[in-house]
Amino acid sequence: MSLTEARFHDLVDATQQNIEDVFDESDLDVDLENSAGVLTVKLENGISLIFSRQEPLRQLWLAAPDGGYHYDYDHDESQWKCDKSDELLNEKLAKIILTHAGVALEFDEI
Repeated sequence: MSLTEARFHDLVDATQQNIEDVFDESDLDVDLENSAGVLTVKLENGISLIFSRQEPLRQLWLAAPDGGYHYDYDHDESQWKCDKSDELLNEKLAKIILTHAGVALEFDEI
């Protein structure tokens, strides 16, 4: 089942908002900027995470300190899944924050 353009944008918007909400509710000192559909998360230590939508591919991309990741939406699991490793976006994001900020955050709603 392929995503319509509207559904894709709705999913990315909701995902980015949920990511922002997790950071807003945490004790981490982060800068969040959402501009033109790109969410940038800057951690206190200078590490940045960039979430961007790739509309032609219907993918959500994550640029992180350890590389770039491309996520397809898995309808069965209602989750974003990496197109190379099948790792879920919420799992990858939790690992990155634990590694680079030393804090365990739950991203279950993304």
